[in-house]
Amino acid sequence: MIRRIALFVLFAASFLLVDLYAQDPEFSQFYANPLYLNPALAGVTVCPKVNANYRNQWPGIGKAFITYNASYDQYVNFLHGGVGVEVLADRAGSGNLNTTIISLMYAYKFNLSSHLQASGALKVGYYQRHLNWGNLQFEDMIDPLNGFVQPTSEKQPDNLSVGAVDFSTGVFISYDDLFYGGIAVDHLTQPKVGFYADNNTKLDMKYTVHVGSVISLRKNGSADEDREFSLSPNILFQQQFQFHQLNIGLYLTVDPFIGGLWFRHNFENADAIIPMLGIHYKNLRVGYSYDYTISKLRTASGGAHEVSASWQFPCPEKRRHIRAIKCPRF
Repeated sequence: MIRRIALFVLFAASFLLVDLYAQDPEFSQFYANPLYLNPALAGVTVCPKVNANYRNQWPGIGKAFITYNASYDQYVNFLHGGVGVEVLADRAGSGNLNTTIISLMYAYKFNLSSHLQASGALKVGYYQRHLNWGNLQFEDMIDPLNGFVQPTSEKQPDNLSVGAVDFSTGVFISYDDLFYGGIAVDHLTQPKVGFYADNNTKLDMKYTVHVGSVISLRKNGSADEDREFSLSPNILFQQQFQFHQLNIGLYLTVDPFIGGLWFRHNFENADAIIPMLGIHYKNLRVGYSYDYTISKLRTASGGAHEVSASWQFPCPEKRRHIRAIKCPRF
């Protein structure tokens, strides 16, 4: 086990020293993290809402990737749209590579017809990366008898902290309470976030396409019409540089419980099966999911644990005439 961790640290350290194409953190509970999925979802529930997310990816390797995300959004009448703020913190390699993103967004909402609603959004954020150089361990530091005691000959980067302004956009369409879908494009300007003076490391644009449907299983006139009983099939595709990913999932809601199952395929290989379970009690929603790895990493990675929580505040009376768009909860 110790040897495996040491090999991973050596690999990660050497990986950080070359020109990279940075990749965004990933979440499996897509709709429990709506502003990260698509900024056009800001204000989609109309009432003010707070979301919090935690993800521990590959715990078998030892704090490989831990990501936190928190957001707030609501519909604002005089702006005719939703506003949101989002903070993301990603800690990779036991905190040796840290990424922090703070974003603001606005989503203008309008009706295309009596049944078709749409929103278009712009998101602006500040992206910062920090490298804890002093904590890294390299191969030339290993003494055969005493371990990591020798100084390294590796050259320290010119900058240990870099930052850049980042822009994203998105659109979302909903047909009544039946169908919905959206497209988001992150990192429109592809900002440079490299640690060396030549700064060749850039954030490639990330494309997200997501579509789904909500199929009610409740019979008209049943005694429990206020309690949701539905199936929701979903498809989500993402591409960033040469990385392509397809997610296919299904939710079953028997209020107050929500169960889900996703299959994630990275085109080059089948990656994970993701079961999830959530509960909705009054204004609170809590969910848990586990990425069961089915690729060659399954024996070492330990999958990924993810927890989400959201709280929806009471909606002011003057906003009740605005129609909320129905989406999956996790």
